[in-house]
Amino acid sequence: MTTLRFERDGISVNARVLENHGGGEAIVEFDSAIEPLLAVLGEAPLPPYIHEALADPGRYQTVYARLTGSAAAPTAGLHFTPELINNLRERGIGFEFVTLHVGVDTFKPIHGNTVEGHFIHSEWCEVPRRTVDAAAFARAAGGRVVAVGTTSVRSLESAAGQTGETERLAPFSGATRLFITPGRPFRAVDAMITNFHLPRSTLLALVGAFMGMDLWRAAYAEAIREQYRFYSFGDAMLIL
Repeated sequence: MTTLRFERDGISVNARVLENHGGGEAIVEFDSAIEPLLAVLGEAPLPPYIHEALADPGRYQTVYARLTGSAAAPTAGLHFTPELINNLRERGIGFEFVTLHVGVDTFKPIHGNTVEGHFIHSEWCEVPRRTVDAAAFARAAGGRVVAVGTTSVRSLESAAGQTGETERLAPFSGATRLFITPGRPFRAVDAMITNFHLPRSTLLALVGAFMGMDLWRAAYAEAIREQYRFYSFGDAMLIL
């Protein structure tokens, strides 16, 4: 059985490889609690197009993040600062939160010639009652539910998918394999803020489903023509 040793700054831990799934994925068992050591021994998991380690891991984190567990940040949220959030609140825009523990499969491209043939990864998400009530209040007042990031969209639509036809959204906590592709209706989200995504990604399929393929092609053609910045630290757009 293979044993791995992680060591830095005088701190070390060993791990036995229990199952090797290939492609960099494995199940390991540590010989001591690993979570308290992650800040020293671990590094922030970054998309493959970022080639340098972050000197400040906080740069790849939103200002409103509270829980550990995600393998990636909801990068649309990186555009928000405490000052911007306060300014929006002063204008009457409310903020509520969902949790989605993004998995490493988010970075994997769609294989095959059709999105329907792709097997989507499972991620754990939670949409609390407070967020459900806020969304219902906003819509009843003639407002809109604006999701910040495709991961937030997936969380909200996963919660809406549990309710049947009588209610758009309900509290939800658990694993989701929801794969949003063109043609699927949206029940919970009226608008979204999102960055520009990698080709052949499941996130790009979600954006195409929300915008419609013609508008999606036009928007990305405009972004390429005007040299918008793509990917995690790039520009964002508001889709209504």
